[in-house]
Amino acid sequence: MNGNTDVNESCSNIRRCCRSRGIGGDSWLAYMVLPISQTGCFKNIRDRIFGSLCSRHIGVQLSLREARRFELRELSLATKNFSDRNLIGEGKFGEVYKGLLQDGMLVAIKKRAGAPSQEFIDEACYLSSIQHRNLVTLLGYCQENNQQFLVYEYIPNGSVSIHLYGVGQVSAQKIEFKHRLSIALGAAKGLAHLHSLSPRLVHKDFKTANVLVDENFIAKVADAGLRNFLGRIDVAGPSSQVTADEIFLAPEVREFRRFSEKSDVYSFGVFLLELVSGREASELPSSNSTENLVEWVQNSHDYSNISSSIDSRLGSSFTAEGMEEFIRLTVRCLEPSSERRPTMSYVVAELDRILDKEMSLTTVMGEGSPTVTLGSQLFRATK
Repeated sequence: MNGNTDVNESCSNIRRCCRSRGIGGDSWLAYMVLPISQTGCFKNIRDRIFGSLCSRHIGVQLSLREARRFELRELSLATKNFSDRNLIGEGKFGEVYKGLLQDGMLVAIKKRAGAPSQEFIDEACYLSSIQHRNLVTLLGYCQENNQQFLVYEYIPNGSVSIHLYGVGQVSAQKIEFKHRLSIALGAAKGLAHLHSLSPRLVHKDFKTANVLVDENFIAKVADAGLRNFLGRIDVAGPSSQVTADEIFLAPEVREFRRFSEKSDVYSFGVFLLELVSGREASELPSSNSTENLVEWVQNSHDYSNISSSIDSRLGSSFTAEGMEEFIRLTVRCLEPSSERRPTMSYVVAELDRILDKEMSLTTVMGEGSPTVTLGSQLFRATK
């Protein structure tokens, strides 16, 4: 391969990636690349081998799909030249557009200005190899004309935050307790999967707005690993007024920038609090309060006081025992000390147990119209 610069460069990229993921030695590389060289299959070797081969050796669960390198003209066509009508949001990475590919697939395209970078490709290939039912799939990437793009599967029913407390012109929706539990369980499974990888992947930006629901209202965690594309991000110190996004950051992240699986657990606790209260956690629990909802829960030593924050729209759609267990789990996740927080695998087991009990015990789901549990009718508009 000494005479083929493309292959040499590709192999160098694979070695660099795997060293960064904690894999040493070149013996496996020679073994895996040799059969391919004998077939003459050099085209797109970086895209076809790098993402899947390297990830396979670091214990990442893969599907047969590989990271796709999109052309800018494909994405321009899919979004009608990035028309404002297709602009559906804006986040830390940049603008987000809804697109329709030529094969009929709907996608969400994140776009930002950025110089070409091999690190960008490496990270996109790695993240696209991570597959789970409760994670939004990164389909591929593009970088042309000093612009970078990430292409994700499109999730039609949007963020849980839109349904929970309304955003813009969209009013909040009524979500039964067992449905909130189901959403929480799905999101917990997504995070737990990230933490089970080798090496473990910390989300670093988990929040209610990053929990999406698909056409079957299955929860999917979005933007896993997205902070890895952003470089250093300054976060507010503990004395600053906490914003809606910063409320999800654990104390050790705000103070020391110390991300870990346990900081994800804290963020998940804030998500649980928003699920049960139906409000943004940065809000004050009452007009005479000086603490936000998270601080109020952390400083309350009486669970009966915390129960006053339960979303009134839940009506009687829960058992007292199930709600108490849910609140106790929320409080444990919100422990200021990271060592006292549970693992995400424990959170999954607890939510699964609580949901199973609620499904078997709840028979009367409040007043009004009958409870709807399937498809797009899972969320009912509040009257």
